[in-house]
Amino acid sequence: MKLYSFGKWLCGTYFKTSFKPEIIGAENMPATGGVLLCSNHIHNYDPPLVGVASPRDVHFMAKAELFSIPVLKNILPKINAFPVKRGMSDKTALKTGMNLLKEGKVVGLFPEGTRSKTGEIGEGLAGAGFFALKSEAHIVPCAIVGPYKKGNLKVVFGKPIDFTHLREQKASAKEATALIMENIAQLKKDHE
Repeated sequence: MKLYSFGKWLCGTYFKTSFKPEIIGAENMPATGGVLLCSNHIHNYDPPLVGVASPRDVHFMAKAELFSIPVLKNILPKINAFPVKRGMSDKTALKTGMNLLKEGKVVGLFPEGTRSKTGEIGEGLAGAGFFALKSEAHIVPCAIVGPYKKGNLKVVFGKPIDFTHLREQKASAKEATALIMENIAQLKKDHE
């Protein structure tokens, strides 16, 4: 069993026991092809929670600082995480993400770039919009709703967002990210 599968099983067992999250809309995840999976970010548990809820393996972009922690630097690549330097344009991370999408993989992002301390959805960074506009990937919004308490937690996958119009208009990455964040916010509102 590869480490990702084992980790997914282990985290899934923990989440089911501790929080019993409700997973809604998993059928909205395309079964094949590149997918950019964009979620809000409220807790350190969000990446494994979204990974467990997703019907497909997810390659998460993770802050580069995590890759300098002795134990984590060996584990993170084995669980499909790749580093991104925050606060700057990281060409290596962008290239890695684009290659994964071209290979038909699922790339997971938290467009806000950091956790929301209030639980409210903040403004997204341009990176998500860059991937959405420059790739042929399906763009799937995801909302983590409710606190991490038993019976209150939901992971909601929305229908893929149609980016045809924005791609044809040659919209900016910021405009594309704004559309993604609007969809995440609507999912959250609909399921609160």
